Amino acid sequence: MKKALLFFACLITAQLLFAQQRPTDLDKSPMDVSYYPANFPILKMQRQAPVEPFARVLYSRPQKKGRDIFGGEVKYNEVWRMGANEATELELFKNATLGGKKLLKGRYSLFCIPNEKHWTIIVNKDNYSWGSFTYNSARDFTRFNVPVQRPAESIEALTIYFENGPKNNLVIMWDDVRVAIPISF
Repeated sequence: MKKALLFFACLITAQLLFAQQRPTDLDKSPMDVSYYPANFPILKMQRQAPVEPFARVLYSRPQKKGRDIFGGEVKYNEVWRMGANEATELELFKNATLGGKKLLKGRYSLFCIPNEKHWTIIVNKDNYSWGSFTYNSARDFTRFNVPVQRPAESIEALTIYFENGPKNNLVIMWDDVRVAIPISF
């Protein structure tokens, strides 16, 4: 009996020692990050960047794959997480104005309510949420509307980036839609 117990104890110990955690499969909607200023990590390596970035956006990039996106996969007049998987996060390293609304330095979740002519952008204080399944409007910091633009080309993968120019914008593009949110620091 003692030998049997010792054998099973050794067997269990061996399984624990040699068991390997399997890596996760490649996500269908990989996570990406965009910085303001654009290419901040490269500029930092080249010692041409400010001490820290002004802002960054973390988001997952779903693909169109022949689907009807807005009005189809992404329902009009319903809250959307602006991506896939976790809700899109905006991290501000400095106080900023987004869509005419003042935001303090910090981390926020971005949601929107899309429709054909404009999107209602939602800046929410509930971080680390999966999708919009647990979205809570009581945690909204602010809401504002931005017009929908129609680019000449269809965009296969959701793309979010900071546009620098005469006017700085946080741009969201996917399928046949482009939305530009004015941002300043």
